[in-house]
Amino acid sequence: MIKQITSSQNTYIKELYLLKEKSRERKKSGLFLIEGVREIGLAIKGGYVIDTLLFYPALFPESQLNQFNATPKNIIEISKEVYQKLAHRATTEGVIAIAKTKVCALKHLNFKTKNPLILVAEAPEKPGNIGALLRTADAANVDAVIIANPKTDLYNPNIIRSSVGCVFTNNIATGTTSEIIQFLKENNVSIYCAALQASQDYHTQDFTKATALVVGTEASGLSDEWLAHSNQNIIIPMQGEIDSMNVSVAAGILIFEAKRQRNFL
Repeated sequence: MIKQITSSQNTYIKELYLLKEKSRERKKSGLFLIEGVREIGLAIKGGYVIDTLLFYPALFPESQLNQFNATPKNIIEISKEVYQKLAHRATTEGVIAIAKTKVCALKHLNFKTKNPLILVAEAPEKPGNIGALLRTADAANVDAVIIANPKTDLYNPNIIRSSVGCVFTNNIATGTTSEIIQFLKENNVSIYCAALQASQDYHTQDFTKATALVVGTEASGLSDEWLAHSNQNIIIPMQGEIDSMNVSVAAGILIFEAKRQRNFL
């Protein structure tokens, strides 16, 4: 029998609201919210365990629940008031999942090829930029995305939204800059840092071997530690007045040059 919750003041709903709003609550509980049919479907395909499904029947009829290949512990019908409290977007389809987080550790990364293409982003601050990076990485089917010194957790609703669910489709890990550099060196991955100093044009480099493309923030770029361990700094030549571009755009240019060299294999 499907449960029903109609009040936004319900204790459980208040707990879910905190999961939506607070990173520390997500880390403490090991749970997070996923909103939208496509996003939930991608999470299930990516091996995420769905704990609970909540649906607002005026937007998402009960009969549509069987499209999800998941067996949640609970299925709860919610009212418009509850849905509006939990929904991050005003125009989603009326269904929200509560899923279990994954441990995104470097030691869990597995590469399918001997020459992986890896995107590394150091200390990205804006969830929208992280989401765009993940979306670009998915489009190019890179082997892994590694976030160095993350400023927010991967299950921030803004990251899920801006990545259109690609946070679930990418092979992702997080770690400190030192840990990631050591990991790359141990796996014989060449490090190419997007930086102005001592750089060469990106398209002159050979990205067909095991490669990590490393990007920093638009404001401060990469830390000195990355530059000290870079095999080669690379630059995208600018033809206008500015000397930098949005980090996700820059990453996209670098990634697809590497894919071009690899003939999209």
